[in-house]
Amino acid sequence: MSTHNKQLSIAQVLICGAAIVTLSMGIRHGFGLWLQPVTQTQGWTRENFAFAMAIQNLTWGFAGIFAGMLADKFGAFKVIIGGAILYALGLIGMANAPTPLLFALSCGVLIGIAQAGTTYAVIYGVIGRNVSLEKRSWAMGVAAAAGSFGQFLMVPVEGWLISSLGWQQALMALGMAALLIIPLAWGLHEPSFAAGTTPKREQSILQALREAFAYPSFQLLMAGYFVCGFQVVFIGVHMPSYLKDHGLSPQVASYSLALIGLFNVFGTYIAGTLGQRLQKKNILAFIYFARSIAITLFLLAPLTPLSVYIFSAVMGLLWLSTVPPTNAIVAQIFGVAHLSMLGGFVFFSHQVGSFMGVWLGGYLYDKTGSYDIVWYIAIGLGIAAALVNLPVREAAIRRQPQAAQA
Repeated sequence: MSTHNKQLSIAQVLICGAAIVTLSMGIRHGFGLWLQPVTQTQGWTRENFAFAMAIQNLTWGFAGIFAGMLADKFGAFKVIIGGAILYALGLIGMANAPTPLLFALSCGVLIGIAQAGTTYAVIYGVIGRNVSLEKRSWAMGVAAAAGSFGQFLMVPVEGWLISSLGWQQALMALGMAALLIIPLAWGLHEPSFAAGTTPKREQSILQALREAFAYPSFQLLMAGYFVCGFQVVFIGVHMPSYLKDHGLSPQVASYSLALIGLFNVFGTYIAGTLGQRLQKKNILAFIYFARSIAITLFLLAPLTPLSVYIFSAVMGLLWLSTVPPTNAIVAQIFGVAHLSMLGGFVFFSHQVGSFMGVWLGGYLYDKTGSYDIVWYIAIGLGIAAALVNLPVREAAIRRQPQAAQA
């Protein structure tokens, strides 16, 4: 393959991968806007809605492990097509679910599986296999920035759809939009997976898993990612209701989530770029510690639209900026042969944290009438995550030749 064609191939992967992440992440980032319309119309509690979102995050993480395995073995584009179809079915199910159980099955299980097949673990596997080590962290930053742009683009659109069409028809419209992911998946059809062939690997799946879970740095990355999930999903889902409870308009909430998405474009790109020059573990420690400071100052300052927008901008810079360094470290330590699967396991930890953050937010609000306790937990976890990332070793793991040939 010529250098020119190779560059075109990398550009194709980045453009199609970024567009898929934009749609997939953009749609789900606005789900917090549905909390009050759904619960008020259906007569459900906030915990009912939060539980469905918690199931979604947990399912997303668990299914991501198997989506990663399938993508590593059969290629990403088949997995993405299946995810897009499930995404559309899940959104339509959300719009028509008459009970909290059916709402949890559609919003939680179907969309959770769909997100596993259309977001970072699968996309980053393609990037890892097609982009050189020298540009890999940067390329992952581009894909993560695309997801952030999706939030900036889609959240105001979703707010407009709810106000114009009603919350049910808005979900139906998003279901149709999710199907646009299908044609984009063809851009990620890797030649090495054509005709049922798969790239040769030194390790089996079980060997790769045993190696990763016995390696302390992998465990520390998973612990840090748990905190990331707890913080961002709690804020993303419960922030609109928190602001409305304090007398701010729904437009402030929409602008807040959009600002997070806008500044996250810059934050994720900067984190991916810095990951080519600085130790990624130090970048992660800084991000988690800075989040705790930002949340503390937000709670101490008077709550006004201006303070909300400043907090949203700062949190946006720190929002998904953990994603490129974390996945780049995994690829750097273990290689790219099983990157989607190993990234799926790390992301599963993220989603367990997401489950706890979104569910605990609804549960403690219903019990205490306030989100204060969850805010305090988020601050403490951020400090803990900063500390556990510092001992991470980024160097490539040394394998015994006989183990590699087993």
